[in-house]
Amino acid sequence: MTATPDAALGRADQALARQGRSFHWARMFLSSRHAARATRLYGFCRGLDDLADDAGAASDPRDALDQIRAALLIGRSADAGIADGIELFRECSISPQIPNALLDGLISDLGVVRMQDSGELLRYAYRVAGTVGLMMCGALDVKHPAALPHAIDLGIAMQLTNICRDVTEDARARRCYLPANLIGGAEPAQLILPDDVLQARIRDTVRDLLELADQFYASGEAGLSFLPLRARFGILVAARVYRAIGTRLRRENFSTWTGRVFVSDASKVWITVGAFFTLPFNRTFWRPLPHQAALHAALNGLPGAHAQP
Repeated sequence: MTATPDAALGRADQALARQGRSFHWARMFLSSRHAARATRLYGFCRGLDDLADDAGAASDPRDALDQIRAALLIGRSADAGIADGIELFRECSISPQIPNALLDGLISDLGVVRMQDSGELLRYAYRVAGTVGLMMCGALDVKHPAALPHAIDLGIAMQLTNICRDVTEDARARRCYLPANLIGGAEPAQLILPDDVLQARIRDTVRDLLELADQFYASGEAGLSFLPLRARFGILVAARVYRAIGTRLRRENFSTWTGRVFVSDASKVWITVGAFFTLPFNRTFWRPLPHQAALHAALNGLPGAHAQP
């Protein structure tokens, strides 16, 4: 029996509350229509991400992801979550090439993962998170093509933050996203309980990546005014809450091996209040700034990376 859209939304909402608490908090500031769409999009992306992360349990995760690619091509699926995602893409005029790029990124996560340099890392971050920013533009009824590079950048910034926070967790899954030209030839297993020399390299690398993330966060905020007014505040809060993870990592001296950092509910409240009371002085909330093309030097040829104004 085919699940109803309400049932798909309900499952996505449960996943968001359980696994995406920062986004769950920020969602309350969206309109009901945009909140529902954002939740459905999260449910679709979470389902794909879980497939890639559970590679050890699935008989053939690559085959499962390829089947989803085929479903996107024909525009239908027997899986309720995928079918709802396809319907959302149709409803919001989201090109199938965007979720297909997301699938490319997730497939690259299967097996042992290495990043040779920052350019390769940024292309990966585009695929697994910049694409989500592009799809959110559709979900939030953003029509101006100049908004797309800013949306990509906010997704990339959040993914870089994730990578810095989850160095140890990723290493346990045989993944090292820290670029080899920064971290050296360390194997993922070495990142779990690093020796003193490697600890210093990890700290320096995480510091550099968080500084890079800050550039992408700034670019993401520079495009806020392309969004509907109410959505601007919701996305601003989500960005500020996620950026606070990097602030916590700095306070912990970038010691990724001592435990996973998080942003407390009390901190989320303060971040939200601070964002609200600084709005009159936040120029990008009211008027966009030009996109810095140099941020996308590594993204040539990827959809939306160089949208024309």
